[in-house]
Amino acid sequence: MYARILVPVAYEPGYDISRELQIARALSAPGALVMLIHVMEKVPFYAIDYMPQGWREDLTEAIREDLARQAASFDQAGVAVLEGEPGRMILDHAQAEDADCIILASHRSDRTLIGSTATWVARNATCAVHLMR
Repeated sequence: MYARILVPVAYEPGYDISRELQIARALSAPGALVMLIHVMEKVPFYAIDYMPQGWREDLTEAIREDLARQAASFDQAGVAVLEGEPGRMILDHAQAEDADCIILASHRSDRTLIGSTATWVARNATCAVHLMR
């Protein structure tokens, strides 16, 4: 059982985090803190001029609200929307929050393989990593 669980959430078409939340519940110690995070990658400089004013703030707030809705089913939960390279940000946040477990799903269409971010996190994490396919 884990006391501080980090669950990175990717927003992709057809993506459902119910499996990750189910695993988080199963692995949670009584009173555990479950933290849901999403990492937004930086937008290339050449695309910035074509985006409407305030789009990033609006998107960040919508993601934060959705994470909070998903996290509401836990007694203790936290949410964060971060910006940067996903693997690095996941590990940095896990360390900053003293996470003892990361629950991470592969987002590849070929379920026999684990994606590069999941592989990198699993290889470099200083806490337990539960990989899902």
